[in-house]
Amino acid sequence: MPIQENTAPAIGQQWPGQGGIYAGLSRGRDGTPDYHLIVGPELTAAAWGNAKQQAAALVIDDHADFTLPFRAEQSLLFANVPELFKKDWYWSCEQLASGPDYAWMQNFVTGDQGDYRKSYELRARAVRRLKISQNPAQA
Repeated sequence: MPIQENTAPAIGQQWPGQGGIYAGLSRGRDGTPDYHLIVGPELTAAAWGNAKQQAAALVIDDHADFTLPFRAEQSLLFANVPELFKKDWYWSCEQLASGPDYAWMQNFVTGDQGDYRKSYELRARAVRRLKISQNPAQA
């Protein structure tokens, strides 16, 4: 995850040179630092594995670190930038722990999350993550 030293734009605005629209700050997972979340383009509706491949293949503004969002990130996207999404279900990058044939998805109408068979074609949207640079005065 690259470190970004520039000031982030307002939520919902394009972040020049960063490959998409700024969605806000997201909490780090499992002790990792918090980060900026950037929303890339809508992908072609696809089965889960194909949607992950589409995201990984993206290169925008010389950034090739796009993925599908985690479930927590999808909640942030629903809260901060719902206008970027069709009123439909979108794949997350997370598989269902108890069922290897299932993955998590987010409803961008109600905000609900659920799981479904990976073979089902759903919408998907790529994201990328930027570490927040530490202020030298706080180091």
